[in-house]
Amino acid sequence: MHTCLSPCGDLDMHPKAIVRESLANHLDIIAITDHNASENVQYVLNASRGTPLVVIPGMEVCSQEEAHVLALFDTLERLYAFQRIVYANLNGANDQDAFGYQVVVNEKGEVEGFNERLLIGATDIKLDNMVEYIHENNGIAIASHIDRPSYSVISQLGFIPPEIRFDALEVSSAMSVKKARQSYNDLASYTFVSSSDAHFIKDIGNRSTRMYLEDPSFNEIRMALKNENGRYVFED
Repeated sequence: MHTCLSPCGDLDMHPKAIVRESLANHLDIIAITDHNASENVQYVLNASRGTPLVVIPGMEVCSQEEAHVLALFDTLERLYAFQRIVYANLNGANDQDAFGYQVVVNEKGEVEGFNERLLIGATDIKLDNMVEYIHENNGIAIASHIDRPSYSVISQLGFIPPEIRFDALEVSSAMSVKKARQSYNDLASYTFVSSSDAHFIKDIGNRSTRMYLEDPSFNEIRMALKNENGRYVFED
């Protein structure tokens, strides 16, 4: 899900509210994936302390081809290492009137500042290199909302390149995984997941992925996506 750091994210999507609403919707694990940025992840982690909610550090990054990819990491340090690569290849400045505010908010709901970069834009990183950078930082790379008519790998390229090593494919909340299996039967070898991709508080929990895990952790998620060691994804 997104926070108020994403220009398309509602200002109500601040860390404390995200944690509160995630718990109210009985979510065990969430991933914070703002567009091309990560400054609010630490604050969501802070807001989750003392609760059973597990927060996965992440980002929704835009490739040179304007395809979105979810990048999930096991630690903040690896997320920040990937962030440095993204910022080194992201040009332009945000226009708040045109694209919206990009607000950094701490776990107390206090504004820490604004990100002035053009987070809504595309990086100069080619898709294949993007996925490799994610994997080099021990991350999980998931092709975002492949069923959407824009900003997905399929909308931009027309297909999922087999040489690009995605760990899973995501479908949007508009399509069930079962329907995706029927619509994309040529992609049967991939694991499919679904998520809320929430930009607004009301959308948190409207779609999620169920997994069989031994504990709610990043490494267990990786095993489930690979269908390894008895871990797996339920295709609801």
